[in-house]
Amino acid sequence: MAMQVGLVFGGRSGEHEVSICSAGAIAQALSEGDNQAKYTVVPILIHKDGSWESGETANQVLASGRPAAEDDGSIGELPPAAKPIKRLPNLSKLETIDIWFPVIHGPNGEDGTLQGLFEVLEVPYVGCGVLGSSLGMDKLASKSAFTQAGLPQVSYRGVSRAEIYSNPCIFPKLCDGLEEDLGYPCFVKPANLGSSVGISKATTRQELEAALDLAASYDRRVIVEAGVVAREVECSILGNDNPKASVLGETRFSTDFYDYESKYAEGGAELLVPAPVSDQVRDRIQEMAITAFQAIDGSGIARVDFFYLEATDEILINEINTMPGFTATSMYPMMWEASGITFPDLVDKLIQLGLERAA
Repeated sequence: MAMQVGLVFGGRSGEHEVSICSAGAIAQALSEGDNQAKYTVVPILIHKDGSWESGETANQVLASGRPAAEDDGSIGELPPAAKPIKRLPNLSKLETIDIWFPVIHGPNGEDGTLQGLFEVLEVPYVGCGVLGSSLGMDKLASKSAFTQAGLPQVSYRGVSRAEIYSNPCIFPKLCDGLEEDLGYPCFVKPANLGSSVGISKATTRQELEAALDLAASYDRRVIVEAGVVAREVECSILGNDNPKASVLGETRFSTDFYDYESKYAEGGAELLVPAPVSDQVRDRIQEMAITAFQAIDGSGIARVDFFYLEATDEILINEINTMPGFTATSMYPMMWEASGITFPDLVDKLIQLGLERAA
């Protein structure tokens, strides 16, 4: 009898549309080859207002690759505030699900909240647990974990929304300190938001002030990082207690940084797999990627991003992503494909790792 896989997608983050594309690719992979007899997909859509829906609408959205009519909006647009309506589906109808596969990028899905629900329900699920997901999602928390693990990083400072929105006497002193500690250019990011939403590059005091204000509108905690001239190299991780690292990938783009459009628009970035680096650099990055994965107590899946400063041969960890994209232009499956694991086999392995972790 085929195993029932509850494929949860959509969500309330700005990556709702990307989640639909990722889920569609995973559903297709579960219908191919040996997977067809092993698995039956049960699509479960989380609307932008937070309500859950299975059945005909979820199937239609998954098949079309487009949001439901009530969720339609521009790419990257933040969803409306949650409405006081029924949130969860009738769970009694979903008791036949053997394992849950959350394919939600960003807040309210990738950050440990959805994983916490599965833990409370005592059901198996794919991917990192509550701790790994929440640490991976929060840039300040993950940087603390990386520091404890001895992983080198760019210089950075954490800033609170209260500091940014403080009185006119305190805010200039905050900016003075950031200029002194980090200099220009610097990058200002919401601490707990995915897919480069709300991120700005600042090269002047005026741009810094605007960037801080923008980031604080998305999150009450903000991170400011010193800019570096570096190549952006990535490594995929697969496994639980004995994780494996994939071949490397490199992302090249013409924008100031790898923003939302560069990630998801066709032709927005050039993806090189495997990354053209020396064997020595490859080995160091793969080792650091596994260290980062273990530092956050990762399980199943992650993509770890690095800065490679070629001029000085330095490697700095940038961030870890515990639910990387599974779209046609996504690095995670591309790096494993280049490592000898096909997309259908990769999805199968992730489900098996979820079952192993639950056991």
